[in-house]
Amino acid sequence: MAIPVSNAIAGRRSIRGQVAIVGAGRSDVGRVPDKSVMALASQAAKAALADAGIERSQIDGVLTSSAFAAPFHRFSVAFSEYFGLVPTFSNTLQVSGATAATMFNIAAAAIAGGLADNVLVLGADSLLTGLSPDLALRSMTESRDQQYEMPFGIPVANTFAMTAHRHMKEFGTTAEQFAKVAVIHREHAMRTPGAQMTTPITVDDVLNSGWVTTPYHKLDCSLISDGAVAFVVSAADRAGACRTKPIYILGAGECYTHEHIFLMPSLTTTGAVQSSAKAYAMAGCSPRDIDVAGVYDCFTGTVIMMLEDLGFCPKGEGGRFVDDRQITHGGSIPCNTHGGLLSYAHPGMPGSLLHFLEVVQQLRGECGQRQVTGAELGLVHSLGAGFATQATTILGTEATL
Repeated sequence: MAIPVSNAIAGRRSIRGQVAIVGAGRSDVGRVPDKSVMALASQAAKAALADAGIERSQIDGVLTSSAFAAPFHRFSVAFSEYFGLVPTFSNTLQVSGATAATMFNIAAAAIAGGLADNVLVLGADSLLTGLSPDLALRSMTESRDQQYEMPFGIPVANTFAMTAHRHMKEFGTTAEQFAKVAVIHREHAMRTPGAQMTTPITVDDVLNSGWVTTPYHKLDCSLISDGAVAFVVSAADRAGACRTKPIYILGAGECYTHEHIFLMPSLTTTGAVQSSAKAYAMAGCSPRDIDVAGVYDCFTGTVIMMLEDLGFCPKGEGGRFVDDRQITHGGSIPCNTHGGLLSYAHPGMPGSLLHFLEVVQQLRGECGQRQVTGAELGLVHSLGAGFATQATTILGTEATL
């Protein structure tokens, strides 16, 4: 089933260049047993405000993801109380792993629509030390449908595994190519201070790391982590007054194709095609213009499928694209240069906010030995729920291309 892309994405209906990320910060990540979810969130928010050079009183909007280890139904409200904010625009969002990009899209729309001037975008969770392994797994699987899927043994990891099997069958993608994704991400993490996993790994290490759900081995799967990430998003005409180099939101798009995996229109082509098409059109660019990318990497095969659907390589060529090392420094699209969810950290829904943090820092030129030379245009793609939810954001160093 083809999902049409609306043409109403330019002119007065566009958020292109109207807002900028002016502050970014994170908490400690990885194993953080001494901090609650709220403490992690507070640490990240303080860092973002300091980075922007603004006071708490200037924040009039708060957007957060929900948290499994601190299940407030109104997490944005609970955090505002904890942190001492009184926003006039607030919401807690939950579209699984796509939540990160949707928060930026909504923050931009809210500012462009006059609902807020300075929005705090925040995600925090404590999946590693705030929950037992069983509870962490249950928190993710119990969100699956209890009538049509879970009785047949289809938790969320299995849905992603099904798509990987189909990709292997249709296009000849191999387990070794999946493993190569993990190896490259580990190489990136080894250059990144604070990464959770920095021990070098080989393709053989991945293939011998034990099964989780075929065709995925343990090292094909993302980490379980604690952590929080926060950003300050402001109107573009206010960005110059802030302390750091503003990074502008140039394009955005979302697509929601299904809830149940058995109703996914295609097991090898996802709504990322539509979400990225909207984002590219709004930004006025194409995949070949992107200098650096943050691509949701809950599993190695997910990266391969997204490289195709985001337009970085043709459908079916993702495995060979990775084999040719096109997703690292010197390749056509350096991807997840911090190590991603596979090696840097994955604290649940805030995980993709770490992709945003890395791309923002790349565009600011702050990444030291992992810096992508001359990076001016970045893409972040967030997804979740067995490819059900897809959201794309394009960021740039200038308000217009």
